[in-house]
Amino acid sequence: MRQGMLAVAAVLLAPAALAAPAAGAPAPAFDLPGDAGRISLDAYKGKLVYVDFWASWCGPCRKSFPWMNSLQQRYGAHGLQVVAINVDAKRDDAAAFLAKVPAAFAIAYDQAGATPRAYGIKGMPSSALVGRDGKLLWLHAGFNESDQAVLDAQIKAALQLQ
Repeated sequence: MRQGMLAVAAVLLAPAALAAPAAGAPAPAFDLPGDAGRISLDAYKGKLVYVDFWASWCGPCRKSFPWMNSLQQRYGAHGLQVVAINVDAKRDDAAAFLAKVPAAFAIAYDQAGATPRAYGIKGMPSSALVGRDGKLLWLHAGFNESDQAVLDAQIKAALQLQ
């Protein structure tokens, strides 16, 4: 597991990872393998997409998954799609995590780390909110209990549920 952490850290700390797209810019596209086939951002055009970047060794990720399950359950019918992109070097590590912390949303795998680099992600977990028009609304680094209410309110506002 330690070796996987170092590989992901090297990918995330590469110089190309430092430039994040600006809010209002087109969100970087992705087309990645998932458990039920390919997962691409283009497939969700017209939906609000909460993109989460995670790894099996990430402690806060264990706490974010139940919250994201709740998001998908509460807002899926209103047009939200949660997509969690795993960056583990070994897919077996992700599978072991998901066996303990199940996901009720789309899971994609990016072992090469190209997608987090495109989004300028510097740590796990991090998230992006992509508008129905495919433009980046915001990026958020980290996850803790105090983040939940703020993120939830921003998602509700983007869905125009307030």
